[in-house]
Amino acid sequence: MPVYLLATFDTKGPEAAFVRDRLFELGVEVELVDVSCGGRGGDRGQAVSAAAAEAAIRVRDAFAAGNVQGVLAIGGSAGTTIGTAAMRALPIGVPKLMVSTLASGQVRPWVGDKDILMLNSVVDIAGINRISRLVLSEAAAAMAGMVKFAASSNPKSEIPNLHSDHPLIAATMFGVTTPCVQHARKILEAAGYEVVVFHATGNGGQAMESLIREGMFAGVLDITTTELADELVGGILSAGPTRLTAAAETGIPQVVSVGALDMVNFGPRETVPEKFAGRKFYVHNASVTLMRTTPEENQKLGEEICRKLAGARGATAICLPLLGVSAIDRAGQPFDDPVARVALYNAIRSGRPEDVELAELDCHINDAAFAEAAANKLLAMIGAKAHAESRS
Repeated sequence: MPVYLLATFDTKGPEAAFVRDRLFELGVEVELVDVSCGGRGGDRGQAVSAAAAEAAIRVRDAFAAGNVQGVLAIGGSAGTTIGTAAMRALPIGVPKLMVSTLASGQVRPWVGDKDILMLNSVVDIAGINRISRLVLSEAAAAMAGMVKFAASSNPKSEIPNLHSDHPLIAATMFGVTTPCVQHARKILEAAGYEVVVFHATGNGGQAMESLIREGMFAGVLDITTTELADELVGGILSAGPTRLTAAAETGIPQVVSVGALDMVNFGPRETVPEKFAGRKFYVHNASVTLMRTTPEENQKLGEEICRKLAGARGATAICLPLLGVSAIDRAGQPFDDPVARVALYNAIRSGRPEDVELAELDCHINDAAFAEAAANKLLAMIGAKAHAESRS
């Protein structure tokens, strides 16, 4: 099977040929794909979008036919948009490498929720010189290594599924909810499940929602819904408006909690928008500043959770830790705010759909008792679903 090498040949032809030759030397079969959009006419932005859509379809169809073992692309902004669109059309586990002039900046728009390796081109991809030669050779070697030393020659066989010996459970975690999730994970693993933990940093929640829709999980332990706060208030770790919707729509059993809804995430302190002056902050480190959510915001977050869980097709439960929702939201800690917690909980109590179970525990989210209750509740719901399916 070949590696698909994507480039805009009208501007990156010699560079693509150089990478192709290096891959051939390393024993890798190559399929060159010209994704040029300069000759399409009209609006350039629309041309790039059209080329990206076409590339995604071509690569996805080729993979479905068993004709792709990896994708490598080179380019600037247009090439990166087109190349990564094709990569995002492939499942996790298929080697994906983007050599880009944009790779040293914020790459989330291109990486999304997939395992795309971004390699900084250092110099513009415009000619073969002593620097670009090194970087492009490095890219070819990296791709050759990924495809040659893959666990299987057929990437499809490496994609996990619910029919394996150890069904998968998705869980969400933040640094301030780690004790809870780690304790719950041990319980779930002891019951025979493999737990996939997603870091609730925006792209983590986004990836989980995507994989839930792909049918990878038997259940979801959504302890850390903090990304909802960033989406509501304007923090930097939002997972988008569809966060907390996939399990409800697909009927996967889920236990939902309110982990780290006490905080909104920003970068260094000086990057916090001026409109938030006067709010309560906690400098987590030089790169991360946390802002305490207000009672009004907590009420809206509670309402949002209920709205998104309404009409869930599968068993759903909400677990509330009455003594605090994060490591810094408890008695004596910087974000301890009983009024905000009550606003959150009251909104959930009053707005909870009738078919969503509510469990209120007189403990902190990181107490072992809370983790045990949440994990055991999820196990019971998964077991009930399996029993019902076996009888149907």
